[in-house]
Amino acid sequence: MRTATIKRKTKETDIEVSVNLDGSGVSDITTGIGFFDHMLDLLARHSRIDLTVKAVGDLHIDYHHTTEDTGIALGQAVRQALGNMAGITRYASVHMPMDETLSRVVIDISGRPVLVFKADFPRDKIGEFDTELVREWFNAFAMNAGVTLHVETLYGENSHHIAESCFKGLARALRAAVAIDLKAAGEVPSTKGSLGG
Repeated sequence: MRTATIKRKTKETDIEVSVNLDGSGVSDITTGIGFFDHMLDLLARHSRIDLTVKAVGDLHIDYHHTTEDTGIALGQAVRQALGNMAGITRYASVHMPMDETLSRVVIDISGRPVLVFKADFPRDKIGEFDTELVREWFNAFAMNAGVTLHVETLYGENSHHIAESCFKGLARALRAAVAIDLKAAGEVPSTKGSLGG
């Protein structure tokens, strides 16, 4: 089983994340941030990755630390669960519609963390959630998962739809990229013979 649990505790947050890359999309998410819980729940559902997130953070200040640190912990959990990455498909590209919005998410589980994020949000907030934190979460996740990740909203008018299309796009890209390629089972998909740098 490709599973991992990461515990991360700082003066700002106390977070535990568990993943099962070969799950069915079951989630148990509690961060204290309603919109963020919704994004993580749909990430689990559409990636088919079982995901448990228990986060307690300094929400009396703002949502930044909890959002970013959850991205860090989830990225670390995915990286650990992937192990030596033998047999994975590695690459995936998805166009994700959400009503009037269309986003493109492309991933390479390369071991080389890079994020290119291009999405403009018409509003500063979705409910109480700062839209700038969407990018912060994606950056934290990509850097700690060790993935090359390109996220671009091609067009869209509704901030909720833009964020949701980005998270759903990542979910479907992850689902494809972490899948075992039966024709290459046991092989690391790299001419170097290893992934990670």
